[in-house]
Amino acid sequence: MSNPIPNLFKVPELKEKLLFTLLCLVIYRVGAHIATPGVNVDALADFLANQGQGTLFQLYDLFAGGSFSRATVFALGIMPYISASIVFQLAGPVFPVIEKMQRDEEGKKKLTQWTRYLTVLLCLFQAYGFAIFIEQLPNAVALPGWGFRLTTVLTLTTGGVFVMWLGEQITERGIGNGMSLLIFFSIIERILPETLRTIEALRAGTLSFPKLIIVLAMMVLVVAGTVAITVAARRIPVQIPRKVMGRGRIREGQKTFIPLRINSAGVMPIIFAQSLIIVPGTVATFSGVEWLRRFAEYFNTTSVWYIVSSAVLIVFFAYFYTSIIFNPVDLAENLKKQGAFIPGVKPGAPTADYIDEVLTRITLPGAIFLTFVALLPIVVSSSLNMPFGFGGTALLIVVGVALDTVQQVQQHLLLRQYDGFMKGGGPGGGTSRVRFRR
Repeated sequence: MSNPIPNLFKVPELKEKLLFTLLCLVIYRVGAHIATPGVNVDALADFLANQGQGTLFQLYDLFAGGSFSRATVFALGIMPYISASIVFQLAGPVFPVIEKMQRDEEGKKKLTQWTRYLTVLLCLFQAYGFAIFIEQLPNAVALPGWGFRLTTVLTLTTGGVFVMWLGEQITERGIGNGMSLLIFFSIIERILPETLRTIEALRAGTLSFPKLIIVLAMMVLVVAGTVAITVAARRIPVQIPRKVMGRGRIREGQKTFIPLRINSAGVMPIIFAQSLIIVPGTVATFSGVEWLRRFAEYFNTTSVWYIVSSAVLIVFFAYFYTSIIFNPVDLAENLKKQGAFIPGVKPGAPTADYIDEVLTRITLPGAIFLTFVALLPIVVSSSLNMPFGFGGTALLIVVGVALDTVQQVQQHLLLRQYDGFMKGGGPGGGTSRVRFRR
């Protein structure tokens, strides 16, 4: 396929999916600019600009696309839904009932429903914490009290549930993963403001040109590394033997391969790790208890504790998420049913063990690379004493989600091309490639 871009809107199904996805994203960004009643947005923005730099609030605001700093109806963003998903995914290995439900289609539907219920509870909890936090800021709330708290809880909970619904609709009826695309769109929106801020810093002399060159080189390195690690894969050779199918028909033997991606989990380990770090710190900060606030300071985005905990969680979730989305036992069984085998490996359990061993080996360098790329911009910007709006996490998410979405679009185009080939009969009038024995 030469250039797929002109063909994007020529396929009716793909056109509908793209337009629906764009519509949902536009609605999401419109809601991200509707302010919550009773909140002085300027007071909140001033606090985050002065005291919120390098804190959990800044990270939360990044994922929310600036909705948190603007105190909009979508201030909670997609984080409650992500946190709820993590809870049930972590519960799988602990509770056999949930693990069984994760493998069953009906069980997956129940878990999805439970995730929605937990999302609502997290929204209620975080919305109340947000209201308490806003009331503590000077001149941030005109009429503090239970009236303001109830209004804020109702508004933010409704917004959080609506964001969850938008993400699910994109996943089901659009292109790409809805959750990832919402975060992607939130980050992309900050490109222009961050660019303008960088230009102003250069003009004011607060940012030197050599530092800017170092940061730009780091961004290029992160993007290039992300693309390389995303497309890299270990190919396991598979042999499909020659088979007599009956009535003199013979299926010719084939050689193919199983591509095992080095980073099978994509950007999800980054999102999961950041979500787990955000939730406890946010609770501690919202509580108003002094020792809990001191505890939250240990997880400042520039602190050693934050870097270490992020690294550990990213590596853990890389293995954990890979084990969820990739089952070597099922793959080995499918190969056995087809009569296929890996050269030098016995079918069945030995094949599953071999695939699992290979997957374990290649996941480790992928996880380490993910960690390195995610934390490198934080270390560089801290060393240079330069606040930078696009850290490794943001760049990883943007590049990873973009590549995944493009791949899904290409799959739709290839499928359309294949369907047209089959309907048209293809070369040779659509005859089968099965050879007949005389």
